[in-house]
Amino acid sequence: MTVDRVEANGIQIAYESFGNPADPALVLIMGLGTQMIGWPEPFCRQLAQQGFYVVRFDNRDIGESTHLSDLPAPDIRAVALRRRPPAYPLEACAADTVGLLDALGLDVVHLVGASMGGFIAQLVALNAPDRVASLTLMMTSTGSRRVGQARLKLVANVLRRKPATSREEAVAATVAMFELIRSPGYPVDAAYVREIAGRSYDRGYDAAGARRQLGAAIAQRDRTRDLATITVPTVVLHGLQDPLVAPSGGLAVARAIPGSRFVGFPGMGHDLPRPLWPDFIAEIVANAHRARVG
Repeated sequence: MTVDRVEANGIQIAYESFGNPADPALVLIMGLGTQMIGWPEPFCRQLAQQGFYVVRFDNRDIGESTHLSDLPAPDIRAVALRRRPPAYPLEACAADTVGLLDALGLDVVHLVGASMGGFIAQLVALNAPDRVASLTLMMTSTGSRRVGQARLKLVANVLRRKPATSREEAVAATVAMFELIRSPGYPVDAAYVREIAGRSYDRGYDAAGARRQLGAAIAQRDRTRDLATITVPTVVLHGLQDPLVAPSGGLAVARAIPGSRFVGFPGMGHDLPRPLWPDFIAEIVANAHRARVG
């Protein structure tokens, strides 16, 4: 695949596309510290085969998009306790997404957001509602601290993690984290996980950038009341064994958005197990077909 870049919201966004640009656009937003290759290429191609122009991209501070290295990585504990602001708010990431749509000439799109990407997709739908035809929100939450909280073991792991000093250390750390969040009900392709971890390191490892993203996610506002204003077709997909964003987060999103549907997957954690791809794609496509536009 050829990575393209555009100027968007004052930074450069790296993206890849699949399918026919004349088809309705479907934009995939990935989560915290995860590059666009976290959306597997075969998954993207299968979506394109359903009649969509599929776009995946690197969020700011990750992969081949702009890294805001002039901004210091925040003290995560201080941000969590509201004693310090993040390097930037999550709304900046939503503005990046809208800027990408502008640069690509995509007026109205179907949005699919996973984890932090789901937070961002919600903000796009709230701040630029005329740009969104449908929403698929995967393993995400409302921003309320009362729901969707990670297990304490995971929180402790994130807080004590030190930046890797080599490719080998970075790959090992990624594999170790994946073991904590993966789907217990599905087999693991260990070689694939290591491959993605290595490719991610090569494309742009940046521990400070990931912490800036984490600060934005931790400082996000509670969107529960605002979500009631979303009127586009919405489906919420969530693993029922998700240790990073508890299922209560997805359930809260589905309760907050009028007419939305919650689909829970037994045995699924905080990843995209390949045996569930047909289910994910079927839900994304069915939800997009409910939209008035596209």
